[in-house]
Amino acid sequence: MKWDVAGMGNALMDALAVVDDTSLIAELGLQRGVMQLVDHDRWMAIYEVVRQQRDPEFHSGGSCANTIAAIGWLGGRAIYHGQVGDDQMGHLYGRLLSNACGAHALRFTREAATGKCLALISAIDAERTMCTDLGAAVSLPDFEGFRSELASATIGHFEGYALFGEGFRRAVIGAMEHVVASGGKVSIDASDPSVIRAVPETFRDILERHANICFLNEEEATRLTSRDDPRAALREVARMGSLEVVVVKLGSRGSLVGSAGEVFEIPVRPVHAIDTTGAGDAYAGGFLYGLTRGWHPARCGQLASAIAGLTCAQIGAVVADRPRLASLLDELAVREL
Repeated sequence: MKWDVAGMGNALMDALAVVDDTSLIAELGLQRGVMQLVDHDRWMAIYEVVRQQRDPEFHSGGSCANTIAAIGWLGGRAIYHGQVGDDQMGHLYGRLLSNACGAHALRFTREAATGKCLALISAIDAERTMCTDLGAAVSLPDFEGFRSELASATIGHFEGYALFGEGFRRAVIGAMEHVVASGGKVSIDASDPSVIRAVPETFRDILERHANICFLNEEEATRLTSRDDPRAALREVARMGSLEVVVVKLGSRGSLVGSAGEVFEIPVRPVHAIDTTGAGDAYAGGFLYGLTRGWHPARCGQLASAIAGLTCAQIGAVVADRPRLASLLDELAVREL
């Protein structure tokens, strides 16, 4: 296969700024600690005020894109498909993805501006206040420009957020069918409990008909199955369709990895947490990297947990430190389970 993982999702540029004064958030009319949807003009107005105090860092964002970038920085062969505007921010997004993966398969459009999320991170308690303009990200019409990449990937990876809009949902399901028909495996990350709340039957149908690998957090797993115990929820999900691996992330309590009728408990790596956003995306990236190299699922979980920990110890959802990641891979390659 040409690609280890080919991913498809909502392409959102992340603009991250650490702010010292919560009065700025009030001045901007934002609710602290909440994600607020805005249009392009409102987003740019807020951005201009913020940049007077602190120049934001830019990262290629979106749940699936974060996972693909993590695989790329680890040295895996990964490529991403999403839609951005044919504008300065969209082309910057492409360059950032290329830095991680060596290439990208973005679709550029002149019909909408690049989707973007401005995250104001409190210097006091790391709380994130976000304003998001979805822009071009949510109107990707199909996967036609990504057929060859999906057909030549060991795993096709998809995000739950892409299931919200009817058009994008059709494109994602069609892409999954194309992966399966080409002999690949399908991986899906629920991405957020709101996905399970909004489209539970769609998500179950994907698990029953298309998916081989599934990533959930505790709330998503228990909500999907109506089970209070995450281990019981994992076992119920694992009986769906042709699932081979089911992961339930438990936050600071580690994670559960289910495969071949067994459940493995994966501990967290203790770190000084600065920003936990994107840790689940990084976990999926580490896990899929290991899986495409034939690692045992429990060892994949160890790598995933380590990458998620490194992500929590920094600002930004992707660890872009190749030497540090190479050292981590060397450590795990010789470790006995």
